[in-house]
Amino acid sequence: MDTTELLDLARERAECFGYEMQEGDEFALIFAFKKVEDTIKNLCNVGTIPDGLEHIAVDMTVGEFLFAKKTFAPESLNGIDLDYAVKQIELGDTNVSFAVGAGSLTPEQRLDSFIDYLRNGSRGQLTAFRKLRW
Repeated sequence: MDTTELLDLARERAECFGYEMQEGDEFALIFAFKKVEDTIKNLCNVGTIPDGLEHIAVDMTVGEFLFAKKTFAPESLNGIDLDYAVKQIELGDTNVSFAVGAGSLTPEQRLDSFIDYLRNGSRGQLTAFRKLRW
C-alpha cells in the first residue's frame, strides 16, 4: 500500500472510533504517520513498511494522532465512544481490558489505555519483520 492509502485507512479508523476529522488535522495525521513509518523502518531495518504491517502501522498512526490530540486539544476527543470501541483485546499471550462498564477506570484512564494499546499493543509483531543490519 502506498502512503495515501495508509493515510485514508488511518482517517477511517479514527472515524470508526467516533473521532471527526477537523480542519488542521491533516498535518497532524501525516506527521503521526511519518513518525510511525520511521519507527517501523528503523526497528525492522527496512526501507518501506513491509506487507503484513500496514494495519499495525494504521493503528499506531491513529494512536500517535490521538495521543497528540489529547495532549494539545483534549476537547476534540469528546466524540470518542470508549464503550463502543473495545472492551477487551486478546492477542496471543497479550490481554488488554478497558474495563468498559466496570466502573473501575475513569473515562480519561480508559482513553489513555486505548491510545497506549493503539500506539504500542502490536509492536511485538514488528520483530517478525526485522532484518539484520551489517
